[in-house]
Amino acid sequence: MLRGMLIVHVHVRVKPEHVDAFVAATEDNARASLQEPGILRFDLIRDAGERDRFVLVEVYRTDDDPAKHKQTAHYAKWRDAVEPMMAEPRRSVKYADVFPREQTAWATSGYTRS
Repeated sequence: MLRGMLIVHVHVRVKPEHVDAFVAATEDNARASLQEPGILRFDLIRDAGERDRFVLVEVYRTDDDPAKHKQTAHYAKWRDAVEPMMAEPRRSVKYADVFPREQTAWATSGYTRS
């Protein structure tokens, strides 16, 4: 069990013809995910040099929250929609927070929950 928050980077490579659909589906999932009490951030970032490579940056309050996230209807909808769009299986890397340690700093840096 982690001391603090859990940060997950999900690496995704999308088939070039599905990039726009992947972005739209992932933005919908991110918006819904930010309404979950256990999620502090949910960012979609793209490789600056390769248009088909993305990373989802997910910041959870506890190491139990990803399992709760995967039980939501919006996650299932996203998973089922984007699976055939992927050029290779997605992979994730888990991190523990070091700085900032305060959850409010993670929640308020970059955007608001709206």
